[in-house]
Amino acid sequence: MRTGVIIAGGYSTRFGADDKAVADLAGKPMIRRVADRLVAPVDEILVNCRPAQRSGIEEALFGLELPIQFAEDPEPDQGPMAGIMTGLEAADGEYAAVVACDMPFVSPAFVRYLFERADGHDAAVPQVEDEWFQTTQAVYRAEPMAAACAEALERDEHKIIEPLFTLDYVVVDEREIRTHADTDTFRNVNTRAELRDAAQEFGDSK
Repeated sequence: MRTGVIIAGGYSTRFGADDKAVADLAGKPMIRRVADRLVAPVDEILVNCRPAQRSGIEEALFGLELPIQFAEDPEPDQGPMAGIMTGLEAADGEYAAVVACDMPFVSPAFVRYLFERADGHDAAVPQVEDEWFQTTQAVYRAEPMAAACAEALERDEHKIIEPLFTLDYVVVDEREIRTHADTDTFRNVNTRAELRDAAQEFGDSK
């Protein structure tokens, strides 16, 4: 069992008042774009969100070909590490791919490769050149990562990389990334302008 955890509970301050997760992206809600790309490499979808988001996200994901679960944040706006922890605690699979809801270009082949790299370890986390780790497009062994997140939050640590330092993780480097995808897989849609650019690309690909 492989779980796909979509992190959708953050407040999108740069996007405006509307919920970015369900923003229309070339005729589909953005979170549906992400979920559609996860259908191939995972066996179930689990969405971490705020309670107020759930009905809109359920509507956006209606008809998806995989089982869908929700892991609602007990306290909203506690940051991405708390969202990852909540999602992983509810995951059925031993391993889970965590993907942010604003990454509609996520590569299914790359997610599948991350599962392969994580096998036998606690995590497989991409890193492009000397940039920061891509912790919101990575595969984790659910139980140890959730526990490490809880321990980090108890220490008042909120950087998502912190839990990894207590785990057995592998770094997926740029050579590996480019073998299985391109760096667009990590592309975020954070603003209305970026949404318009992404919509044009999805429209051109039809």
